[in-house]
Amino acid sequence: MKRWRTKANVTREELGAAANYSPDTIKSMEQGVRMPTPRVLDVADELCRAEGLLSAAKEYLQKERFPARAQDFMEREKEAVSLWWYETLYIPGLLQTKAYAKVLIENHVPPLDEETAEERIAARLERQAILTGRKPPVALSFVLYEAALRSPQVDEEQLHRLLDVSRLRNVVVQVLPFERAVPAALMGPLVLLETRDHERFAYMEGQLGSDLSADPGAVSRATERLSMIRAQAFSPDESARFIERMVDQT
Repeated sequence: MKRWRTKANVTREELGAAANYSPDTIKSMEQGVRMPTPRVLDVADELCRAEGLLSAAKEYLQKERFPARAQDFMEREKEAVSLWWYETLYIPGLLQTKAYAKVLIENHVPPLDEETAEERIAARLERQAILTGRKPPVALSFVLYEAALRSPQVDEEQLHRLLDVSRLRNVVVQVLPFERAVPAALMGPLVLLETRDHERFAYMEGQLGSDLSADPGAVSRATERLSMIRAQAFSPDESARFIERMVDQT
């Protein structure tokens, strides 16, 4: 936008006045600090005689609905035929209630603006269509470390959500209690994903980044660790009874 404006000898003041923005706001858009608005692009296109080239950029103004570090995984999740998921501290996004997701996303550090937070909450809930909206159904297996269930953000509604999902024929929910935790279970969350093309990926997420790998060695290690964790966890029936006792205690 700045190059077109400079080429056409249009000042920031002129563009701002025409689009009803201050020159400083136009400057921040040109520097990438703020997202240009569709109105600014249309006005700039006309003033700078860009013949539709600036207006055509409006389709790229949509914000990514997922954090950059998770975008590759989200694309693979759309193609998944099976998913093994182990979580240590949080309820997996596919199993979260809106209230639980809202608390996590709205307390993100650094803080998100309100629009971004709402978009991410909606996107997280939309992902949950994988539970029932695919034919054939996706095989889903979740193991939750007890610490994830003991979090103060987990309320009665969230516990009932876990019980409801566990009754689906394509979903297995297991609880790994504190006393059965093996060292591999304390190394953080881990996801194993298989696509329609039978590609297998291991996904690990941490505080400052994440890693999605199709390396056979990484997938093999992930499979071995997840198998060990699943073997130590309560059975699905025992897990349901464990969660039901937690509901009774709330």
